[in-house]
Amino acid sequence: MTLRLLEAPLDEPSLAINAALAARWLEAFLRDEMLVRRGIGKAILGLSGGIDSALVAYLCARALGPENVYAIRMPYRTSSPSSLSDAQRIVDALGIHGETIEITDAVDGYLKHASDADPRRKGNVMARMRMLVLFDQSARRGALPVGTGNKTERLMGYFTWHADDTPPVNPIGDLYKTQVWALARHLGVPNEVVDKPPSADLEANQTDESDLGITYARADRILNLILLGYKDDAIVARGHDVAEVRLVRRRLDATHWKRHLPTTALVSDTAINEFYLRPVDL
Repeated sequence: MTLRLLEAPLDEPSLAINAALAARWLEAFLRDEMLVRRGIGKAILGLSGGIDSALVAYLCARALGPENVYAIRMPYRTSSPSSLSDAQRIVDALGIHGETIEITDAVDGYLKHASDADPRRKGNVMARMRMLVLFDQSARRGALPVGTGNKTERLMGYFTWHADDTPPVNPIGDLYKTQVWALARHLGVPNEVVDKPPSADLEANQTDESDLGITYARADRILNLILLGYKDDAIVARGHDVAEVRLVRRRLDATHWKRHLPTTALVSDTAINEFYLRPVDL
C-alpha cells in the first residue's frame, strides 16, 4: 500500500475528462458564442497540421457544419511538408473548406529590414503574420476567427502575444494538452496527427517539449496542482522532480502578463474592463 501511495497518491487531482460530454459542451459553446451572441455562422482557423488546430477544426465542423468551416494553411519556406499534408488530411476527413496562403514573401519582406532577428523574433513575426492573414480572410469570408491554443501552452506562456491568443473565441483554451489528446482520439482525429511530436514547426527537428524543457504529461500534472493551490514543496512530496516544479512555476509566474489585456492607466471611474463591465464580464 505504501509503494502504491508513493507512486500514485489516491487523492491526486485527476486530469481525466469525459470526452463525450466535453465534446458536446464545446460544440454548444461554439454555437452560443458564434450564432447566438454574434450572429455569425461561419468559422475560420489556421490549420497547422498539429493536434490543437485539428481538434478545433473537428469541433467547429460538428458545431456549425463542415460547409461553414474555413481552414487556412499558412506555410513559411522552412515549414515541414508533413505539416501541409497532415493539414490536408484534416480538410479531407471533415469535408471543410481548405486554402493555402504562403507567408514567405510577406515575412521575408519585413525580415530583410531586421537582419539581426534571432529565431525567437522570426518565429514571432511568422505567428503575427499568420494572424494578420487569418483576420483578413475572416473579413473576406464573413467568418469568425477561432483560436487553437491549449491551456498548457497558455499557462506556460508558450505562444506569441497578440498572435496565437488573438481570436475572440477559443474552444480548447481550458483543456490541458493531455486532455486535448484524449478528446482528439475520441473524436477520431487521424493517428498521424495525434501521435506525432507537437512542434511549432519553426525550424527542423524542433519540438514543443524540447523548447519547454519538460514533457506535456509532467507539466500538466504540475500545473494542475499549482492551479488547485498546492505549494511547491507539497507538489515535490507527491513525487515530482523539484527542478521541473520550479521550471513550471517560473514560467507560469513570468508569463502572467501574456494572459491579460493591455494594462491601462486608470484616470476615471469608468475604465474599460476595470469599472465598465457588462454582466457577462463579471
